[in-house]
Amino acid sequence: MQAPLTTRCIGPGLTVMLTALGLLALGWGQPAQKQIELPRLRVSENRRFLVTEGGKHFFWLGDTAWELFHRLSREEATLYLQNRAEKGFTVVQAVALSELDGLTTPNRYGHLPLHDLDPLRPWVVPGPRNDYWDHVDTVIAEANRRGIRVALLPTWGRYWHDPEGNGKPVFNPQNAEAFGNWIGARYRDRGIVWVLGGDRTVDNDVQRATIRAMAKGLREGDGGRHLITFHPRGGGSAFDQFRSDDWLDFGMRQNGHGANFWSYQNTERDYAGQPVKPVLDGEPIYEGHPIEFNAPDQGYSLAIHVRRATYWDLFLGAFGHTYGHHSVWQMFSDVNGSVNQPIVKFPAALDAPGAGQQQWARRLLESRPFLTRVPDNSFIVANAVSSLVPGAGRYQFVGTRDQAGTYAMVYVPAGHPFEVRLGVIRAKTTRAWWYDPRTGKASSIGTFSTSNPRRFESPNPGEELDWVLVLDDPGRGYPPPGSKVWPD
Repeated sequence: MQAPLTTRCIGPGLTVMLTALGLLALGWGQPAQKQIELPRLRVSENRRFLVTEGGKHFFWLGDTAWELFHRLSREEATLYLQNRAEKGFTVVQAVALSELDGLTTPNRYGHLPLHDLDPLRPWVVPGPRNDYWDHVDTVIAEANRRGIRVALLPTWGRYWHDPEGNGKPVFNPQNAEAFGNWIGARYRDRGIVWVLGGDRTVDNDVQRATIRAMAKGLREGDGGRHLITFHPRGGGSAFDQFRSDDWLDFGMRQNGHGANFWSYQNTERDYAGQPVKPVLDGEPIYEGHPIEFNAPDQGYSLAIHVRRATYWDLFLGAFGHTYGHHSVWQMFSDVNGSVNQPIVKFPAALDAPGAGQQQWARRLLESRPFLTRVPDNSFIVANAVSSLVPGAGRYQFVGTRDQAGTYAMVYVPAGHPFEVRLGVIRAKTTRAWWYDPRTGKASSIGTFSTSNPRRFESPNPGEELDWVLVLDDPGRGYPPPGSKVWPD
């Protein structure tokens, strides 16, 4: 169980004073690990992407590791982070106060995060490895050392939404700001992005005020160093409640665990709304997940399902993408138990094929001008049977291009022949490539006049064999798709 308390705690009468002074100034467990400072992030000038302070694009390739701090040892967490770094991931999404009884079930070292479910009393013990928060410090430091930022949820949504032991949510507008101030100050110098929410709807004014209070506390605690977003319930968006809030730097959707395009077309809806802010799908269908939570009728998702979600989201305007595996988010093992019948244990699930294939989407988009890319389906010629092309359900074609018309791409989810208006490329000719989203390999298929539409059929056509058609202006000197990063 938890080691005896040997540090300060907040009492209700001190809340206002401690918030005003800054909680770390009063001695609350400062991180001890050597820090690797990653470049800070900001929203791009056109409000569509994230960039570093120096203006370089940032590709959010995320992984959902919700139970990372709660269910893994330091060694297991390091194994996980090294695996994700080697696969090109730039973000892991994890929760400080975790969903699976994170306030009452200790972590692997017997530590709980709070005294008596009280956000005003984080359980902190002097020394580098003596409490729950020391473990969080260590894991974040290991992520940052590998170039990975942590998209850090201060708390899962159940603790501001659902009644807990006393019949009330753990968080309210009063204590949420204080806790936000504390955790914001503790991690102000780490490579993180703040994520509020946590898979719940905002149903009333008190919940809305609680979220806004925590955002205010985070801004006070970290001095505005880190971006903030909101992780919604399945099918929802941060923009549903908070689009115009100044603290919401970009929108996160949860398109959820369906395999059909109608779930993902909402990314384009968010992209088109006002005020303009970057958009991201923070939880699409996981690999190895019961499709629509209905394994008896629909089975479990495969790599093809997560690839389709990836390219649909990106080509509809998302600035990056989050992958997930049903066994990895919960760190399913003999020690940890399971939720919703995962079928592969951690760490074997780390090398599921879809996880390794995510990097090819990143490499593809980074091999062309990144900050000028827009969604555009207009150059895909509709078939007389429109459900064939541009398609429907699991077989929806989508397109993207840059604003200057120097390149364009079509995601081809199944092997149906299709036509493209080559005039989307503003040059007399276009060089065409097939790009394999399973391997990251590109093959040139010729140079064509842009004066007329042209029919294409993917190599090895088949229902589960997706491809990307890439069209380039030959005069721009672009490298083979996915081969190297094009400079911003």
